[in-house]
Amino acid sequence: MKLKTNNKTYEIKVANSFHTRLLGLMGKTNIDYGILFPKCNAIHTYFMKEEIDVIGLNEENQVIYIFREVPKNKVVKVSEDAKKTSILELPKNASKKIFIGSILKWED
Repeated sequence: MKLKTNNKTYEIKVANSFHTRLLGLMGKTNIDYGILFPKCNAIHTYFMKEEIDVIGLNEENQVIYIFREVPKNKVVKVSEDAKKTSILELPKNASKKIFIGSILKWED
């Protein structure tokens, strides 16, 4: 799936296995894609090589939190309820035109 924002289209990978959820974007450089963590209310940036943008989404893919340029070695919690929340990790500055209340729409 894909997300178009900032006049750029980002491939979005879904972290739907233990391995992909564990690794996320750890150790990556020159990040040019995003990762969606369904049913997730918190992430960490330990072992990250670059800053990232972190977006919290509710069940309707509505943006409920945005954390831009999150540095390494941080924990970001967006909600108390992991079953109703998802987190989208994007490259740094990819969320400039995404705002709280926006509903993200995925392209195929």
